[in-house]
Formats: sequence, structure tokens, C-alpha cells
Amino acid sequence: MQSPEASSSSPVLLNIGGKKYATTVETLTQREPDSMLAAMFSGRHTLPHHPTTVRGTVFVDRDGNHFRHVLNWLRDGTISMMSESEYQQLLREAEYYQLLGLADCINERLGWKKAESSEAELTRKDVIKSIQAQRVRFRGVNLSGLDLSKLDLSEVDFSYACIKNTDFSCANLYKAKFAVEASSSSFRNANLRECEFTGANLQESILDGANLQSANLQDAILTRCSFIETDLRSAHLQTVNLTSANLREANLEAANLKGAKLSGTNLQGANLQRAYLREVDLRDTQLTGAKLGGANLQGAIR
Repeated sequence: MQSPEASSSSPVLLNIGGKKYATTVETLTQREPDSMLAAMFSGRHTLPHHPTTVRGTVFVDRDGNHFRHVLNWLRDGTISMMSESEYQQLLREAEYYQLLGLADCINERLGWKKAESSEAELTRKDVIKSIQAQRVRFRGVNLSGLDLSKLDLSEVDFSYACIKNTDFSCANLYKAKFAVEASSSSFRNANLRECEFTGANLQESILDGANLQSANLQDAILTRCSFIETDLRSAHLQTVNLTSANLREANLEAANLKGAKLSGTNLQGANLQRAYLREVDLRDTQLTGAKLGGANLQGAIR
């Protein structure tokens, strides 16, 4: 059966694991255009009939009960409240249909991060092949322990990925997105300019000499990280946890450190000119030789 040639508002009949559904091409393709369902009904694929169904019905061998939630998401962008086990089951369906927006929504509801395992799901060679594509996402993929040094990974989406002990040394990660578990990884001398690290766990990672200009690290966990001679100019560091981190001779000019935790942080020789340090507790912070000209220290505890 060829993919439907009818208009986007024409009805589509589906048989999902024995349960019948009626919807439209528009519903299946508009909200999540990169999903498997959108690809099925875009005209690029040939769709099989199920031999026991009436002509014109597309059969998919998946859980029919949960597909109603999938359709509700595609129609309205919302999902009903349900139990944790039901969310888990729906998440499996979202991953099967490659509905990344739905998967993100479920993960936010559950407050989960993808379960970690000891082995990476891809090799360095797999990653190199993937980044040749126009749009690259490694959402939810376990890349722990891989050597990804010196690769061009600019604008890659690593949301919900696990990249513990991963080597990104000298990689180009311009505007990459890291809402992830990335502890004990190496970003030494990497280009991380304008990267998104909001809420990421980078504890004990090495970022010496990296370019983090204008990067967003708000709410990130950066305990015991090393930022020696790192460029953090105009970086967003609001409410980050930098406890016991080493920022010796780092460039933090015009960085926003509002609400940052700096207990035991080494800022010796760092450039903090014009940095926003208002109401920050600096009592246990090492500031010998730090440049503070023009910094906003109003209400800071020293």
C-alpha cells in the first residue's frame, strides 16, 4: 500500500495491535515532524496492509491501549496524569515511534534521567557516521567512556544522554546541548562556546583551557571540576554548585554568578572584572590575585 496521497485533513485508519483508530495525516505529521509516524505518512514510505483488516487500514504491531495517549499528544501536546508504571509503558511507545517531544514530557513528569549502564551503546565510528547527517541528536543514548576527542560535534543534542568518563578533549561542541549526566568527563581545550548545560551534572570533570564564552551552566553541578585557564566570559553561572572547584586563572569577566555556591572554590588569579557576584558567600573562596575591578559585590559576604 502506498503512503496516502490525500490532503492533510483526510482521515487515516489505523489498527494498532488490534485496536482501531481514526485520525488525519496532519495530526500524525505536524507536531513531531521527525518521528517515525510522520515519516510513514509523508509519502516517502510504502505502508503494508494487515491481511485481516479492511482495505485502507494501516496495521502497526504495538500496544493499542497506549496509542490513544500518543494521539492525544499529537493533537493537543498534552498527556493525562497516570501512574508511574503507565508512564514507563508510554515512554517505551514514545521511543518506538521516535516521538522525542513526548519522551521529554514523560521524563520531566517522572523526574528521571535515563538509567545508566556500564557499556556505551555506540562506538566512536558510529558517532562519526552520525554527525555526517544534517541534524544530529544523541538524546537518551549512553556514550559513557567513548573517545570523542577532536570531533566536530557542533550543535549536537545530547539531552538525557549519559556521557560519564567520556573524552571530548579538543572537540568542537559549539552550541551543543548537554542536559545530561556527564560526570568525570574531559572537555580539555574543547570549544563549548554558547553551549547549553542547564542542570547538567559535570562533577569532577576537567574543562581546563576550554572556551565556554556565553555558555549557559545555570543550576549545573560543577563540584570538584577543574576550570584552569578556562574562558568563561559572559557565562551564565547562576545558582551553580562550584564547591571545591578549581578556577585558577580562569577568565570570568562579566560572568553571572548570582546565587553560586563557592565554598572551597579556587579563584586565585582569576579575572572577575565586571562579574556579577551580588550576595554571594565568598568567605571560604580563595581569591588571592583575583581581579575584581568593576565586579558587582553588593551584599557579598567576604
